Amino acid sequence: MEDYTFEMMYEDLRNGYQIYYTYVRNRYLLFRTAKNCYTQKLITENSKSPHPKTTMLTLKRVKEIFPFMENIEYRIGLSDEDDAKPLI
Repeated sequence: MEDYTFEMMYEDLRNGYQIYYTYVRNRYLLFRTAKNCYTQKLITENSKSPHPKTTMLTLKRVKEIFPFMENIEYRIGLSDEDDAKPLI
């Protein structure tokens, strides 16, 4: 789905979806924690990766990285990544 916009992702996050995506060669999970607060978890296991395993982001930061996200998938609730539905 190449027409997936930031506004669509924002609504998905507000509705409780978990978003999986690739950013700078790493796989992440993004979900809403509170109003204007999102948790980004590093899924990629790389022992030499300098990236933190968990990061708190604001909506502004999510919007900044959105154009660089690749392989975006979503899911509802807690389950394995194999159940993710591809968007792009």
